Amino acid sequence: MQKRNIYVSVVHLTCNMHPGSSYEFVLQMDPIKARVFSKLFSQMQSLEASNAFRAHMPFIPYHMDRLNHELDYRLQKVYALIHEFGDDEAKRFVEQLPYFR
Repeated sequence: MQKRNIYVSVVHLTCNMHPGSSYEFVLQMDPIKARVFSKLFSQMQSLEASNAFRAHMPFIPYHMDRLNHELDYRLQKVYALIHEFGDDEAKRFVEQLPYFR
C-alpha cells in the first residue's frame, strides 16, 4: 500500500489521517500500520483508567506498580514507531528521551 501522512498526538492519544486536530508528529506510513497506534492508545487509555483507581492506594510506590510499567512499555513502543516512521526532527526528539539512550 502507498504511504500517507499520519498525524499523531501522544499528548491526546490520537492518530489521524487528516491534520484537523492537534498533533505533535507527522509520520509517513502505510495506513494499515497506523492501526497499531490506535491499538496502543486504546490500551494506554484503559491502563490510565485503572491507574486512577490505584492512585488512591498510596502504599504502592510508582516503581513497584505493574500498571505503570505496562503504561511505560506502551509509551516506549509508541515512540519507537515515531522514530521509525518520523522525519529527522522526530527522530532527534525521540533519541533524546531518557529511555532511548
